[in-house]
Amino acid sequence: MRAESLEGGAVRRLALGGSKGNVIDSAMSAALAAAVRDAGASRSVKAILFEGDGPDFSFGVSVEEHLPEHVAAMLRGFHDLFRALLEAALPALAAVRGRCLGGGLELAAFCQRVFAAPDARLGQPEIALGVFPPIASLFLRERTGRPAAEDLCVGGRTLDAAEARRIGLVDDIADDPAAAALAYARAHLLPRSAASLRLAVRAVRRDLAARFESDIALLEALYLGDLMKTRDAVEGVRAFLEKRPPRWSDS
Repeated sequence: MRAESLEGGAVRRLALGGSKGNVIDSAMSAALAAAVRDAGASRSVKAILFEGDGPDFSFGVSVEEHLPEHVAAMLRGFHDLFRALLEAALPALAAVRGRCLGGGLELAAFCQRVFAAPDARLGQPEIALGVFPPIASLFLRERTGRPAAEDLCVGGRTLDAAEARRIGLVDDIADDPAAAALAYARAHLLPRSAASLRLAVRAVRRDLAARFESDIALLEALYLGDLMKTRDAVEGVRAFLEKRPPRWSDS
């Protein structure tokens, strides 16, 4: 993960990187959360821009860390990133190129505006591994409505940028999504008061922030206490890592 100040320090760019597909492991989750909190502590920052290094935004959270011995710590660290975003209350923009999957899509969709390249592919494929996405389960319906959110989380489909825009998952399509995001920031965010922007974000996300802790605790309990006790959740993750089809036992 790399942090960079743009627009005279008014925009904090956080670039996901460090591995093929910009996989979000526990170290990157912690680095991103710390960078978000650092941006929130600066009175001059008016927006955060998330972008992936290379051709893709992110393939999602590390599959290896979905194994039983790592999954609890992985969930806590990843969810702390979203806690940091709610606490910082900064407008967040996502510039999406290539694949934006799983936890990568959860992060992008949590932003106020999502800018995608025409060839972007977005999806929540966790169900193919026998698991489900807690953040998307909590939040995605606010972006897309419940039917589309359930299609993504339960059906596991991957969408192209045009379909993602039709359902509200993407706000704008641009050949250079980072440039489009910065143009939006210059037009709509940078002329405003940093203090007022943060209060406006806090106001419009008041209900989400109020229920985040209780809802994420319930979803973590469902994931760790029920899902990870099934044979198929472990089988799906191991099958992916072993590059073979899963052998479901339906239990």
